[in-house]
Amino acid sequence: MPTLLIANRGEIALRVMRTAKRLGWQTVAIHTDLDEAAPHVRAADRAVRVGSYLDVDAVVAAAQESGAGFVHPGYGFLSERAPFARALAEAGITLVGPSADVMDAMGRKDAAREIAVQAGVPVVPSYGLGEDPGAFAYPVLVKAAAGGGGKGMRVVRTAAELPEARAAAAREAASSFGDDTLLIEKYVESGRHIEVQVLGDTHGTVLHFFERDCSTQRRHQKVLEEAPAPTISDAQREAITSAAVALAQQVSYANAGTVEFLLDNATGEFYFLEMNTRLQVEHPVTEEVTRVRGERVDLVELQLRVATGEPLGIEQADVTLEGHAIEARVYAEDSFNGFLPQAGVATHVIWPDSSGDPDALVRVDHALESGQEVSASYDPMLGKVIAWGADRDAARESLVEALDATAILGLTTNTGFLRALVASSEFRDTTIDTAWLDHHEVPAPDDADARVLAGVVLGVALDASPRGPWQPDGFRLGGDRAPLTEFGRNLSGSGWFTRPTSAEGLQRVGSLSHGDGFVLRGRDGTEVVVHGQRFLLDRRDPFADHSAVAGDGTLLAPMPGTVLAVNVTDGQHVAEGETLGVMEAMKMELALKAPFAGTVTSVGASTGDLVKLGAVLFVVEPSAG
Repeated sequence: MPTLLIANRGEIALRVMRTAKRLGWQTVAIHTDLDEAAPHVRAADRAVRVGSYLDVDAVVAAAQESGAGFVHPGYGFLSERAPFARALAEAGITLVGPSADVMDAMGRKDAAREIAVQAGVPVVPSYGLGEDPGAFAYPVLVKAAAGGGGKGMRVVRTAAELPEARAAAAREAASSFGDDTLLIEKYVESGRHIEVQVLGDTHGTVLHFFERDCSTQRRHQKVLEEAPAPTISDAQREAITSAAVALAQQVSYANAGTVEFLLDNATGEFYFLEMNTRLQVEHPVTEEVTRVRGERVDLVELQLRVATGEPLGIEQADVTLEGHAIEARVYAEDSFNGFLPQAGVATHVIWPDSSGDPDALVRVDHALESGQEVSASYDPMLGKVIAWGADRDAARESLVEALDATAILGLTTNTGFLRALVASSEFRDTTIDTAWLDHHEVPAPDDADARVLAGVVLGVALDASPRGPWQPDGFRLGGDRAPLTEFGRNLSGSGWFTRPTSAEGLQRVGSLSHGDGFVLRGRDGTEVVVHGQRFLLDRRDPFADHSAVAGDGTLLAPMPGTVLAVNVTDGQHVAEGETLGVMEAMKMELALKAPFAGTVTSVGASTGDLVKLGAVLFVVEPSAG
């Protein structure tokens, strides 16, 4: 019986384990002290502690200790690190992924670009780092040569912006990938991000499993992904998928990978961007729509079979499409308050039911449960909600309903933002391109429905209890926290009803025509989630009012995190908008800028400091006059 160590955490670790267990493999989890009781640890047949998920020696030692002959890297962490692949090979352990040499060739954007040219695949026009910036045709994109995921990327619109953009991109690239090498390319103002899922075996076969559209992104971070791409023609699909296979064949690619392209809306031309030498976060949408001889594809199963030396045993003609799928990434972030990362305890977590009508299938990949702490130490993604439908609109409507049925209390997430975005006419009409979210706002929902729902719960509570001088009033509630109450959409046909749905006392109340919601009454106030959006009534959200710049010139830490740079000193004169420092949390970098021209009178942190939410970082006094 093969033994597989999953060198990752969270939902991807659980997802890999599900397939491995179905195939009869033994599974091994690794974990840090923070994750000692995490779901992926409990799900594994065995668990081994490591000091860090990024420690190559520790992870290889864990595989040796547990007797694992195979290691699946998931995504992120060590998944595209050639030194990790080499260390495993030297230890006689098989990586479920491509070889170290292929990672070296394709993991760097500059090297991959040259291979694409050799394979006859079109690439984005570029500029040399030593060329005169004044001669560039702006806008341009500065990006890290190593790594991906939007890290180390900056759009530059004038030559004057280039030095600061290069410095920031290099700093972020060095932090994320240990390599500050940069590329400068043409920036396509309106484009579609199209990526092709490829998979090769060790017998010379390379196939594509069609394409995904990942155009709905913010600052190069994907928000929604779907398959197949809704805006390309059959001819474009054939050209793009053939180019992806040609590129993979050029390097004798084995195992799963993704070839990413940018489709210029203005010209219809497409350009190679990069290759991800691993499984992608958005692989579920491909699995939901791709069939092999009529059966739904399991990419992890194919990965494991390739890793054991089996041939794929299928031909390109065996791979077909059925329906449409859309994935929404649920993050611990306040999307309507600067997309600031959030941390804390998820006191109550409800994910949508993944069973039901097979023509409106909902899939949830997650590793978050009630009572779990969300740390700022890791990526803020909490889970993924994926909906399948017979066509795109059916999938979109199913996803809206699934997000309505998602509730995370205790900290703010982007679920309400996702729901509003998926329900929008712009997404419905596929007018959202790669730059749309950077230039348009998704309107924040008001709290009217939330207050109605909270009022109904309070009214029911007051009617059901004896009156007294200390009875709670309005939204200022006292006493111990009450059970979580869920509002359904016409669940009982008419009239109010309540019924327990779990041992913890979860209750369901029906007949609210305006949609689903969840209410939690507690000592400090009332939390309400309606259409995925979390509201706190008569209780101050500790994240909500901390802007990067307060009105009096005091700059507070808008999130717990690490200070990456301090650019000023006490007594220094600064201009309005000048960057005073930079901090990072959950892989998000935030520049702290002067609210007005003035003098820095206090610097409250140094580079490398770990700071708490609300810590005073800088104080600026306005210039006289």
